[in-house]
Amino acid sequence: MSKVGRYLKKHTEALVKDVGIEAACKLTGKSKATLGRYYSDYPEHADRYMPVDAVAALEEAASYPHVTAALAELKGITLQFDNDRRNSRSEGGVNSDVIVLSQRFAMLMAEYHQSIEDGVISANEAKRLLNETLAIQKVLIDIKLHLEEGSH
Repeated sequence: MSKVGRYLKKHTEALVKDVGIEAACKLTGKSKATLGRYYSDYPEHADRYMPVDAVAALEEAASYPHVTAALAELKGITLQFDNDRRNSRSEGGVNSDVIVLSQRFAMLMAEYHQSIEDGVISANEAKRLLNETLAIQKVLIDIKLHLEEGSH
């Protein structure tokens, strides 16, 4: 499987887990087994990807548009959320966001330090690092939105 394929499957898995497997089944009309095939890295499922309508339904319910963001990143595109996005932003402004960013970065560094102790980053450790990276990305989006509000 190509790097792109693995990347998309990992983000598809993150999307399903964000929504929850039971809710994902209801939203998409797909079974647990079918959803699992969409993010499976087994060779027999290498060419199976979630249909775009299912992605859209799940991303509407998710806290973050995992697959859309992955596709954008693959093309070097940065996403910008509008004021109507489902994630609620903190009301504290940029100062509060910077504090949260510092805390999340410290958590990322702690995860990295723990993961690299044996010289190898396992799949589970990589997932935890990716989760922290996504959390930092969300905080950076909040900072950007607060800064844009202040510039108007």
